[in-house]
Amino acid sequence: MKKLQINNLLIAAAFIVTLGACKKEFVDVVPKGQFLTANYYADATQAYGGLVGVYDVIRKNSGGFENMITMMNAGSDDHYAGGGGATDGAGIQAFSTHTLTALNVPGSFWSDHYQGIFRANTLLQKLPTTTMDATLKSRFTAETKALRALYYFNLVRMFKNIPLVTEPISAAGMYKVKQSSSDSVYLQIEKDLTDAIAVLPTSVSMGTEAGRFTKGAAKALLGKVYLFENKGALAAAQLADVNGTPGAASSYGYKLLSSFSDLWVVNNKFNTESILEVSHTNAGASGWGNWGSGSDEGNSVNVMVGPRSYEMKAAPAPGLPSGWSFNVFTQNFYDAISGDPRFAATVFDLKALKADGKADYIEGYQNTGYFLNKFLPRNADVSTGAGDAVLNYKQDTYIIRLADTYLMEAEALGGTGARAQALLDAVRARVGLASTPVSLAAIKAERRIELAGEGHRFFDLVRWGEAASKLSNRGFMAGRDEVFPIPFSELQGTLLVQNPKYN
Repeated sequence: MKKLQINNLLIAAAFIVTLGACKKEFVDVVPKGQFLTANYYADATQAYGGLVGVYDVIRKNSGGFENMITMMNAGSDDHYAGGGGATDGAGIQAFSTHTLTALNVPGSFWSDHYQGIFRANTLLQKLPTTTMDATLKSRFTAETKALRALYYFNLVRMFKNIPLVTEPISAAGMYKVKQSSSDSVYLQIEKDLTDAIAVLPTSVSMGTEAGRFTKGAAKALLGKVYLFENKGALAAAQLADVNGTPGAASSYGYKLLSSFSDLWVVNNKFNTESILEVSHTNAGASGWGNWGSGSDEGNSVNVMVGPRSYEMKAAPAPGLPSGWSFNVFTQNFYDAISGDPRFAATVFDLKALKADGKADYIEGYQNTGYFLNKFLPRNADVSTGAGDAVLNYKQDTYIIRLADTYLMEAEALGGTGARAQALLDAVRARVGLASTPVSLAAIKAERRIELAGEGHRFFDLVRWGEAASKLSNRGFMAGRDEVFPIPFSELQGTLLVQNPKYN
């Protein structure tokens, strides 16, 4: 669990252990939490424990084997699934070849997000009667709504046709829930974020509150939501407030780091470019018994993308722990980024090092020799604590960072005009690249290179209507593969209907 960067969260232990044991099916979430409705959330301490439980699901970005980053990378044109073989993770392999079915889609991408929504709905129902400071109560309410919006945003992008549930539902009632239109889900996301923005603080204490939602983070997320809805003017307005003057510090304190590679320094957490970040730690002693359950706290992307049985033989090859070889870059992406100043921080060219006799490794499935350097495991970060070392990497991951919002605003502006040009130029100038005439094509190309390996590419291709053309050689079927199939377990005994062309 990514604990808001707060270490004294044992106050929520009973709450978390109980909810962490929830079964993965959407229809089974409510009964597990019914004990809460009678006697929990009586005071600020218990409400805080509830808030921690809502935040816990944000770990889905990079925690556990079924995390957003490695899954979404695998389905894009920039990566293959990789791993140890064609059966190493049926879901990630099937998404990479666009052969997902109701039976092989990882159900946690549905159920984990709905678990977060259930927790949010329960907390929002109970907060009005909780005995606590009114200002603090308003803040907890705002954070909960912002998190619910994030979880619904992930769900609607992945599955599109989903139930919209904003209040706790009885066990019997869960079987009667129907899907809502994606438009109605987006409207609820907009409302939650708008409500949250009015209350959230402009900044938080980095010592005790880092990782909690701020006004700037909620506005950045709302701008992204508007962009996905093709509401360009509204998106641009929200993002402009977040971004401020391109290249300078914004009113929220956001500023591009001077060095692109510093974004991936493990100890450089919550830097000035970070807008919404998932915090990881190696202090949770995660083990195989709780890995991926919601109670583990380590970053799983690191070990997943590392090369298998890596061996350093001579400089300049670095010393690295071994990994599982997922998310290797495609040759097409390698060719696109080759020569760009961001290449070395993005791509670990083990193919070249092996050819020069500087390093060796066991080639994994779909091997190209090009590994995701942003998230490679590092020897200095190997945990020496009580947990399993491979499950306890502490690198944080970005859900939204400033270069992302610069390019989203430029896109929302239609890829034209002086401000769009300035936003694009700022991203390029940070890495020493000259100005290039702004256009939608230039912005798309910049997003591909700047945000490579961070889990955005597939969603971008779908938003631009380019997924079918870019992924045709991977089996992508237009009108089907823009979204995931609804997991088979969620359809049993419910009123949910499978997404088109998955029947």
